[in-house]
Amino acid sequence: MSDEAALPATGAVESAPKQEAADAVAELAHDASVGRMLIALDIDGTVLLEDDTLSPGVVEAVAHAQAAGHEVMLATGRSWDSTHTIMDRLGIRPEYAVCSNGAIVMQRDGEDGDYRRAHVETFDPTEVLTLLGEHLAGAHFLVELPDGKRLFTDYLDDWNLEQADKVPFAELSAQPVCRVVVVAPEQTDKDFLELVERIGLTQVSYAIGWTAWLDIAPKGVDKSTALELVRGWLKIAPERVLVMGDGRNDIEMMQWAVRNGGRAIAMHQGPPEVHAAAGEVGLSVTEGGVAAVLRAL
Repeated sequence: MSDEAALPATGAVESAPKQEAADAVAELAHDASVGRMLIALDIDGTVLLEDDTLSPGVVEAVAHAQAAGHEVMLATGRSWDSTHTIMDRLGIRPEYAVCSNGAIVMQRDGEDGDYRRAHVETFDPTEVLTLLGEHLAGAHFLVELPDGKRLFTDYLDDWNLEQADKVPFAELSAQPVCRVVVVAPEQTDKDFLELVERIGLTQVSYAIGWTAWLDIAPKGVDKSTALELVRGWLKIAPERVLVMGDGRNDIEMMQWAVRNGGRAIAMHQGPPEVHAAAGEVGLSVTEGGVAAVLRAL
């Protein structure tokens, strides 16, 4: 059969008017955007193991989710300096990243551009630092400034102190900050919970880590408040949100996701209150919990 013979007879193919064709393309694009998910992942204990290695299979699973058209981003208590390196290891360059427990939202400038601060929340740390300084003799203190610079009182192995300056305790409250981090090696997370309840930290938001690690943000600010901004900017429906985490600083974003019809999955090793906030509990970080969930999408 010749090529000509394989073609349909003249007039046998119907063509749509230009406007109808444009409407059809727009409808297909709308359907694709409706199916797109916003996937927000915590870092420590979620994509990273305790020894700073990546959770099994997470890089491949993240690539799989991105190939399916989903927006995979990080929502972490870490500063931006400690966040973008993890993005590099995961092989992602999302449009946004939530850092400093929601006090900072970074935005990518163009497809291959650098990131800039799209949203910054600050507060006066004087009162909370004075209060904690009186009750936690020997604790290590660090504050993060709006431009990302950090000031600290004592060196600590767990802190990334690049572009950070050691200063006297009094200088920590000399200007507005995005967050305050307090580590008291001789305390436990239970000690911190009891201390916070006893002294009352009503003018700030706070989260307590696995060890005696207290993370303080501006009042009313947490990962969920930043993620709601990002969700709106990306025009992703609330029910198309998936968040995963393991710590107490993930509770608000889990409650936010579930409350609005999305999904929240806690890592298996997380504490009971995190499991309760999520409603779904996956595998642990060592078992590749993130990879298992993303592969199943």
